[in-house]
Amino acid sequence: MCKSNLHALLAALPKCEHHLHLEGCLSPSLVFQLAAKNNITLPSASEDPAYASPEALTARYQHFTNLQSFLDYYYRALDAVITQDDFEMLGWEYFSTAARDGVKHAEVFFDPQSHTARGIELDTVVAGFNAACKRAEKELGVTSKLIMCFLRHLPVQESRETMAAAVAGGYFDDEDRVITGLGLDSSEVGFRPELFEEMYAEAQKKGIRRTAHAGEEGDPTYISGALDALHAERIDHGIRLVEDPALMERVIKERIMLTVCPLSNVCLRAVENVGQVPIRKFLEAGVKFSLNSDDPAYFGGYILNNYCAVQEAFDLSVGEWKVIVQNSIEGSWCDQARKNELLSILDDCVRKHTSG
Repeated sequence: MCKSNLHALLAALPKCEHHLHLEGCLSPSLVFQLAAKNNITLPSASEDPAYASPEALTARYQHFTNLQSFLDYYYRALDAVITQDDFEMLGWEYFSTAARDGVKHAEVFFDPQSHTARGIELDTVVAGFNAACKRAEKELGVTSKLIMCFLRHLPVQESRETMAAAVAGGYFDDEDRVITGLGLDSSEVGFRPELFEEMYAEAQKKGIRRTAHAGEEGDPTYISGALDALHAERIDHGIRLVEDPALMERVIKERIMLTVCPLSNVCLRAVENVGQVPIRKFLEAGVKFSLNSDDPAYFGGYILNNYCAVQEAFDLSVGEWKVIVQNSIEGSWCDQARKNELLSILDDCVRKHTSG
């Protein structure tokens, strides 16, 4: 918990999360639980001391040196997730924790290729995560959207096949659209967004929303590439936007929202501390952004931890927090009625804090 006098406000704010990998909510305790359930052998403590216990694995997650060092543990943990119930448990791990942090609407990523490569059917993955989404709305009042991501470090043909499977499965159908958007994640540098133009063009024709990771490790041309080639409506991370003033002006003019992940940026050494994330620069320039937890099981906590870390680093005002949350609501892909509900909650929240 942060020590700011705004902590009560931060906790109460109606949060929308747009950059959250469901696979990144696989806590060490759940890894061990599912491995035992599914008879999956984890590395021995002699092979990797991190696997001596859930506590040891949690401690290891505090010492990633770069994106790849994180991904090695990330993909190894996924071997324990196999059945539809496992995927629902993983989704529920996110929603139940995020709801306590004040999340009211979440647009969550999942990576089909991480699972289909292990022989798991796409239907199993989607059905499990979708069940968690429906349960979250019913039991927690958290609305959500599923965003299917392509793993950019794999051959592009595999992304084509994943797209074709999702289309054939009816997940993009208008009447009961299970998957709302497309995303692009995994190792950024060397895997440019232009490689995925074909799938994004198909998505655009079908009315599927579009986002892409860019400008985390990659230079600003990865951001412009995502906008030009993929017609991305949002940019995930995007912190290197500040290196290109002309591009930043374009992002402001086109009202492109960035989904910034402060603690993730620190854990993966994109910055040395949260104070180096360009929060203040974005606010002053008028860049729209939301704050998100990315892979909270690995990166120091869920969304409230990120809000608190930003407050500790930048000492934002109540008005600045209202702008951040209002932009995150308006930049969501839920319908206007839901946005209006959340904007009303935001107004009430700010009024209670300022009048108290």
